[in-house]
Amino acid sequence: MDLNADLGEGFGRWTLTEDEALLTCVTSANVACGFHAGDASVMRRVCDTAAARGVRIGAQVSYRDLAGFGRRAMDVPSAELTAEIAYQIGALRVFAEAAGSTVSYVKPHGALYNRTVRDDEQAAAVIEGVLLAGGRPAVLGLPGSRLLDRAGAAGLTAVEEAFADRAYTPQGTLVPRGEEGAVLHDADEVVRRSVGMAVERAVTAADGSRIPVGARSLCVHGDTPGAAALARRVRVALEEAGVSVRAFA
Repeated sequence: MDLNADLGEGFGRWTLTEDEALLTCVTSANVACGFHAGDASVMRRVCDTAAARGVRIGAQVSYRDLAGFGRRAMDVPSAELTAEIAYQIGALRVFAEAAGSTVSYVKPHGALYNRTVRDDEQAAAVIEGVLLAGGRPAVLGLPGSRLLDRAGAAGLTAVEEAFADRAYTPQGTLVPRGEEGAVLHDADEVVRRSVGMAVERAVTAADGSRIPVGARSLCVHGDTPGAAALARRVRVALEEAGVSVRAFA
């Protein structure tokens, strides 16, 4: 099982994610590319550290929404979204390659991630942006999403992802952040769920039902307070359960 986290979500003098600490325990780093968070200096620093520690670098692409942290719904024309996805990947690739690594995968962030679960047009625009940027990186997304369907149809490696610290609906989608209980804060519960998703390939949904989870990567949100300590606990628990923790890319 791969263990990923959102990193580089700072801007200028503002810091949000515990990048240094998270890079000691994750195997893949979803690096903000400047549209919802991050800037050139932050991207370069995270890429340098990730490359030095053998952590795979992924472009976490977003709607252009710094003020809303990429979590506000937006209607962006397909051609514009395609260009903006390619732009973000290209910006991160400069720093990844300068550090001796590359952009191994692409993962949408926030509102764009959720939109591409069901919106085929926006999913297609994202994949067109990935292809435009070149390099043929893998695409990380929610199982059963239009995004992964489009990625596979384009000949890209589609990687299914689960979330350690998010609540699920009975349909296997994420409970919207605006709803109570959408984000899990009990560390013990997060660790138990993580092991269950990796070993039993299932998780308990918000209504108490058990739903299947087929995933090759597990996400711990980097902006959650205490994220680094939580990610470390999750990794230790996975390894103690006999799960090999390694990058998918």
